[in-house]
Amino acid sequence: MCGQKNGSAELQPAEINVRLLNCTAEGELTAAMAAKLCYSDAGIDDLFEKVSASEQKKFIEKIVSIGHHSVLEHVSFTFGIEGVSRALTHQLVRHRIASYSQKSQRYVKHGGGFEYILPETVAADPEAKLEFERIMGEIAKAYDLLASKGIPAEDARYVLPNACETKIIVTMNARELIHFFHIRCCNRAQWEIRKMAELMLIECNKIASSIFKDSGPGCVSGACPEGAFTCGKAKEVREKYRTLLSEKER
Repeated sequence: MCGQKNGSAELQPAEINVRLLNCTAEGELTAAMAAKLCYSDAGIDDLFEKVSASEQKKFIEKIVSIGHHSVLEHVSFTFGIEGVSRALTHQLVRHRIASYSQKSQRYVKHGGGFEYILPETVAADPEAKLEFERIMGEIAKAYDLLASKGIPAEDARYVLPNACETKIIVTMNARELIHFFHIRCCNRAQWEIRKMAELMLIECNKIASSIFKDSGPGCVSGACPEGAFTCGKAKEVREKYRTLLSEKER
């Protein structure tokens, strides 16, 4: 849940917004051609003929299943993401094989209040919710006071919380996305980044199902990799992602 403080205790609920802005044109074909090149003595001009549309899907599915994921690095996806917290993006940028452009707190001022993310666990407890909102209001006042004294935005931002809403554009190649979904779609991932990862996966699967049809947390395509830390719900998780990825037109 996302809200904005404007001198009132009211929160305006908002959902994470994930939009696929761009992706490699004919990405599945590009990956198939790259893979075919590795196993064929055909010239570049002949690859189009050797990777027909009918065999492309099965070929890519085979390549993904055997782990020849390097060819997927030729396929990239760019997302526009908003309605998420700085706590989320601090986790996101740990995925280093990616490009990021984030709303700057150094150059974009937050005068008059700022949007923030309210965790559902906090929202469910009236006392906790009230205290959370009070603290956000106090932070907003402190920020405005610093700004009124001529403190630069790059220094005033030091009082802003991890809950502060942000916007970010992210580009990842398909190989990194598979790894990202493996880690961040897991039940043990933090709830906010897990929700974002699920929305990203839905968009990827609409465009390139032969690459992403078996993507998701580690237990979707094999045994749970979490060992003693497993959530114990692998069966339910597999069914969830089977349903999620079968709805390509969602």
